[in-house]
Amino acid sequence: MCVDEGGGVTGVRVLGRQDGPDGGRGDGSGDRTGGGPARLGAAELGAQPGRRATLVQFSSAFCQPCRATRRILAEVAGMVDGVAHVEIDAEERLDLVRALGIEKTPTVLVLDAAGRIVRRAAGMPRKADVIAALGAAV
Repeated sequence: MCVDEGGGVTGVRVLGRQDGPDGGRGDGSGDRTGGGPARLGAAELGAQPGRRATLVQFSSAFCQPCRATRRILAEVAGMVDGVAHVEIDAEERLDLVRALGIEKTPTVLVLDAAGRIVRRAAGMPRKADVIAALGAAV
């Protein structure tokens, strides 16, 4: 388990639509976008994005679910041509964490080819959910 900024234990959030400040659920439970950048490119990510989509993972050093999430995302990125997995250390990139309203680790963003966030989830996602979320990006 990982701890969020407020000291609470992180939960698992299904990858869903990014419609508003609550991630599209309408109940205020999702991560906020924080008014962050409309698109994320190589400069913001610190790595080259995928040609078709990018799986961006925000992690922290002692986060056990982050390790499992890394394996899941790397496996999915390896299965789908043109998809990259980029892991960002949340502690080293506080500027980006704040700009995007990231509150928990792991948090996963699915970017389309233009670098727009099309899906986001807090907590360790299931492989099937990641694959389904890629459908919105490619």
